[in-house]
Amino acid sequence: MYKKLLFASLLLAIMACGNKSNQTTHQGNAGEATEETTVSVPRFDADSAYSYVAAQVAFGPRVPNTAAHRACGDYLAARLQQLGATVHNQRAQLSAYDGTLLEARNIVGSFQPENRKRVVLFAHWDSRPWADADPDAKNHRSPVPGANDGASGVGVLLEVARQVARQQPRLGIDIVLLDAEDYGPRQDYEGTHREEFWGLGSQLWSRNPHVAGYNARFGILLDMVGGAESTFYYEGYSQQYAPEVNRKVWQAAADAGYGHLFVPQQGGYVTDDHVFVNRNARIPTIDIIATDREGGFYRHWHTVKDDMDGIDRSTLQAVGQTVLEVIYREK
Repeated sequence: MYKKLLFASLLLAIMACGNKSNQTTHQGNAGEATEETTVSVPRFDADSAYSYVAAQVAFGPRVPNTAAHRACGDYLAARLQQLGATVHNQRAQLSAYDGTLLEARNIVGSFQPENRKRVVLFAHWDSRPWADADPDAKNHRSPVPGANDGASGVGVLLEVARQVARQQPRLGIDIVLLDAEDYGPRQDYEGTHREEFWGLGSQLWSRNPHVAGYNARFGILLDMVGGAESTFYYEGYSQQYAPEVNRKVWQAAADAGYGHLFVPQQGGYVTDDHVFVNRNARIPTIDIIATDREGGFYRHWHTVKDDMDGIDRSTLQAVGQTVLEVIYREK
């Protein structure tokens, strides 16, 4: 890709492509340029992330209180443990908007738990019980496969975890897989619609983190990050609570060559897990979520077509590499 002098040049090029590196230099006492910092950023593997997305979808819809949900939760916890993370399972019965008690489970994988400097990464792993946005009304009570809406963010974070296990960044990393995000009211619900009907797992974690007194420098939530032709704008609540984190992440995306997907312009407001993390845990947290300028979602959102056919490796690559760039640049 990437005879004697030519071979040496090729070898250097291959080494440079293998791990992205960002180097800053300053002038020494004699005026010569000397290296100040070198940050080696692993290369995100989109094929690996794709396989993690497919593994979740293979369990079937991950709706709380179902066998598929329990089996997938066991798989996610085991995978984080295999990667060397300290795993916490935060289990609770959470009451849904209609009074249904959900057997919920937040799964946390912590790397370098002793490190007080931390970054926290979120995604929800449950899937929608009803395809209530499907163009065919016959599907409105069918569960959503949740390939993009749920599994894509988790797949990216599992690949991030795999890279972190191989090469530790300077900060501790917590990967928080949140449950019961998508059990909000159906579109035909006639009662009062409230923000707190969504993101039940994030409300639990943000009020009672996996470690008492937990804090992090900032957080990043991934949601619907695997669809083809996705674009990512500054989400409204993210810009309200954590504008500096938005700028940091979008700049990292531009530096990595993904500025055409990460558009540094204001998008719509999305009630998502990060809202409760900001309000309750007071950790400045942003949402990387695919929308158009008006806040419109992925075209198969909450439909039975949210399956593996809609997952695009290049989008997973862009988001995953951006997250790696951010966490490995932090000091």
